[in-house]
Amino acid sequence: MGMMKEFKDFAMRGNVVDMAVGIVIGGAFGKIVSSFVADVIMPPIGLLIGGVDFTDLKVTIKEAVVDAAGAVTTEAVSINYGNFIQTAIDFIIIAFAIFMVIKAMNSLKKKEEAAPPPPPPGPTKEETLLTEIRDLLKK
Repeated sequence: MGMMKEFKDFAMRGNVVDMAVGIVIGGAFGKIVSSFVADVIMPPIGLLIGGVDFTDLKVTIKEAVVDAAGAVTTEAVSINYGNFIQTAIDFIIIAFAIFMVIKAMNSLKKKEEAAPPPPPPGPTKEETLLTEIRDLLKK
């Protein structure tokens, strides 16, 4: 039973829950960025290059084998470097977006740290009373 309690304490710790939320949001954010790159950024770039669709870029190592009926018996073996280019651009955009978020969070943290310290507390009642006694004794 001790192991289950230990696991529960670990799983319910704030950092683990925050990390889980971050992973889920990061996965969704990654899908959004992938769609943005594939559907918005790459088509104009392909058009500027000459109508190239990056997902179609590949080097065929071995052609597909087709039987007499026209059915493919063995798929072609190819290196799909166009998908790699698209994934690399996805990564760069996601990394830049995360960098900007972390930079904003760090600047907010620096502002909190840069806040002036509170003024020192005034003398306590005991110190005030002792000061008055000292002043009376001086007279």
